[in-house]
Amino acid sequence: MRLALAAAVVALLIPAAAGASPSVRYGVQDDAYLSAGSSLEPSLQTLDELGVGLVRYMVNWRQIASVKPRHPTNPGDKAYDWSSTDAVLGALHAHKIQVLVTLYRAPAWANRGKGANVAPASRYALADFAIAVAKRYPWLRMWEIWNEPNLQSFLKPNSPQVYVQRLLNPAYVELHALNDANRVAGGATSPRSTTTGLSPVTFMRGMKAAHARLDAYSHHPYPVTPGERPFGFAKGVCRYCTGVLTLANLPKLVAEVRRDFGPKRIWLTEYGYATNPPSPAGVSWNQQAQYVAEAAWRVRSTPYVDVLIQFMLEDESRKNGWTTGLMSSTGLLKPAFNSFMLPIVEAARTGMRTTIWGQIRPGTRQRLYQLQRLLPSGWTPVGGASAVTDGTGSYTRVVYAPKGARFRVVSLDTGTSSRPITIH
Repeated sequence: MRLALAAAVVALLIPAAAGASPSVRYGVQDDAYLSAGSSLEPSLQTLDELGVGLVRYMVNWRQIASVKPRHPTNPGDKAYDWSSTDAVLGALHAHKIQVLVTLYRAPAWANRGKGANVAPASRYALADFAIAVAKRYPWLRMWEIWNEPNLQSFLKPNSPQVYVQRLLNPAYVELHALNDANRVAGGATSPRSTTTGLSPVTFMRGMKAAHARLDAYSHHPYPVTPGERPFGFAKGVCRYCTGVLTLANLPKLVAEVRRDFGPKRIWLTEYGYATNPPSPAGVSWNQQAQYVAEAAWRVRSTPYVDVLIQFMLEDESRKNGWTTGLMSSTGLLKPAFNSFMLPIVEAARTGMRTTIWGQIRPGTRQRLYQLQRLLPSGWTPVGGASAVTDGTGSYTRVVYAPKGARFRVVSLDTGTSSRPITIH
């Protein structure tokens, strides 16, 4: 009877959800973890283990050009210090990891001696720097202009018009003039307003009025309310207050971008869940692992969204630091480490019919895997000894099983098992 039950669990490959983004890229950002030095190569080996194919990296204009260059579009100008950037970007390129670079932080000479968050006085200054970066690293194709300019902590004045006219549009024009294969994202907005910051919706409207030029709209859809998950808010929480745009209301972000910029692509260039421990307001380690996988499916099943960047690989050790990493500050792997490497979710359920979606991220092209169900006799293959993912490492399976059934996936190339999921 037990064998008959196992045999009755039918699994079929099915196409992706209509309107989904099958080419979505999943990446990470952690500039401190990937800093130049003796630890860089071991850190890159960790990225390879995770199957990371995309890294967001902050190119610090103020640090690279602390002195005003005489020939700002020439990367060979003696004022430029590329040493740290060369080490990190060169190593990522050697590991065949694509890089999305974010240009930000103005040098004092560009904004009359003000802080790094103050906009440059000239509309040509950042554009000239963008040209130098593009010439220095001609293989770069993904660009983002500034970081969270809707907040004064990153841009003063946090005016959409200033952002578009002095930063985004001039850089967009020059990067496309150099190579039309360059893709430039604008926005990079935080998910909500603050006491000194505009909501992303307000900022987006201002960008439209200023005639922003961009190939993709970038955004940071962090959770902002207690109990918020990738697919929804806690009961009683306002779902669209004062222009809040998080992963929980991702369709709203898509609608706002289409309203202001038409069918542009959407890049989610920062996202993560703080964990408890050590953050008292964070989610548990197991919840983080679940949400990392659910976020991947949320993005995969949403039209126009092409990028999701996990913010931080390793928690910061400083007090009140970021704790959204896949590892603790001491290097202990959280369950989310496995969940990022082998995300698996219950994507849909009707009656006894359940759709399971997941990815095998380590490797290239199609990967061999095995879907397994936990029976009293142990983990048992479902629908054959092995199956093959699509070219991005993704798979979608339909199984027939009661609530409470448990499934996992094993990467046959690495022998690594995913975290189990329980059918609800």
